[in-house]
Amino acid sequence: MLPPNGHTEDQTLPTPYQGLGARAVNNLASKLSTSLFPPSNAFFRLGIDTAVMQQMSEEGLQSKVEQKLAQIEEDMMSEFEAKALRVKLFEAIKHLIVVGDILPKFNEDNSIQLYKLDSYVIRRNSAGKTLEIITKESVDLDSLPEELEELIRADIANEDPKKDKEYDLFTHIQLDETGKKWNVKQECEGHIIDGTEGSYKYDDLPWKPLRWSAVSGESYGRSHVEEYLGDFVTLESLTKALVEGTVVAGRIIGLVNPAGSTRASKLVKAKNGDFVEGRADDVSYLQLDKYMDFNMCYQTINKIEQRIKSAFIVVEGVQRDAERVTAEEIRLMANELENSLGGVYSLLSLEMQLPIVKQLLSQMSRNGQLPSLPKDIVSPTIVTGIEALGRGHDLDKLLYFMDAIAPLGQEEISRYLITPDFMRRSATALSINTNGLIKTQEQVQEEMNQAQMNEMAQNMAPQVAGEAMKGEVADG
Repeated sequence: MLPPNGHTEDQTLPTPYQGLGARAVNNLASKLSTSLFPPSNAFFRLGIDTAVMQQMSEEGLQSKVEQKLAQIEEDMMSEFEAKALRVKLFEAIKHLIVVGDILPKFNEDNSIQLYKLDSYVIRRNSAGKTLEIITKESVDLDSLPEELEELIRADIANEDPKKDKEYDLFTHIQLDETGKKWNVKQECEGHIIDGTEGSYKYDDLPWKPLRWSAVSGESYGRSHVEEYLGDFVTLESLTKALVEGTVVAGRIIGLVNPAGSTRASKLVKAKNGDFVEGRADDVSYLQLDKYMDFNMCYQTINKIEQRIKSAFIVVEGVQRDAERVTAEEIRLMANELENSLGGVYSLLSLEMQLPIVKQLLSQMSRNGQLPSLPKDIVSPTIVTGIEALGRGHDLDKLLYFMDAIAPLGQEEISRYLITPDFMRRSATALSINTNGLIKTQEQVQEEMNQAQMNEMAQNMAPQVAGEAMKGEVADG
């Protein structure tokens, strides 16, 4: 994820003796990615100021406005999927878990470029607010503006022209004194690039620095792996010792008594089924008397693996070691571990989800893909991550409530429980849009009235038929 300084593609990185670390990171990254950016529905909602919404409701415009906002949400999610942002964000989450920091940049075409920790530096104040960022990219001389290329060629006139060299392009991003604007400029080989000096509004900065955990007074975050580094280091050492010991123990070496009558040379030359003069007591195999040591090492490895799996929410780490483990028990333990990431969800919601939505909305508006929306009236709200955890608790409470009142009987429950409200609360906890799904009170009343009219018509049908028969007899 972050090779040592000076590493090139031609060099080989050390190979660990175990793969649990990679498996744990991929598992946690997948869970976070699915929770923060679910593939089935939008991870945000566009809402309108309460006072404005009240006015629109009085004017009968609320339904039309909500439909328009829903269409904008759908267009944004379509662009989100079309640009494969989920793939880049999954990579960013893996960097956060392992390294602790990553710097995504939104390009003008709504794609994302990632800067690893060795490609940028950042400065934050004591409150964690970003003040300054400097990024570094390696570029070819031909890709630079013509005037800058001529300046650099003049500076390197004494160098070998055949030498294939890349140059460092630095981008300097700094918050101005007002705290409302970012000043940006680029330079290469000490020369400022013309046309790159500019500014962004505070919320429109394309660079969105992310961190796994915020530490007061530090400009960089700490990773999840760093918190469990002791277990990983110990696991690697013990696994290495066990593997190397197993290799030694797996060697097959025969021993022959030098004072005995059996000759090793004859045993080596003997074919399957041959007879050789000698005694069985003269021959034995070398064995390592290390079973207890290996067993202790193996048990320690299992304990450490269990701790790592629990910390990274691997399924085997959730289930306790017992003959009977109910599905409900596994679900409760899994929820408990998910809830332990609540602080991470909160930080990622603040520094990752919300800025990405705002940037995508602003960028698509500038590109003409979306209508321009007033920021003081329309604002996005995150509905996954920590918000989903809160709604998950609400659903658990509703289900436990139903289990608690179940002994009262269905008839008694129906008498006091407001069923439509219970259904809507459950749907909200599951992030399900109930528009067109649950009947309104007016629709239910209308259907009841229609059913009563149909019943009355059926009851009156025999009477009407009888009267008609009497009329026909009288006329006859």
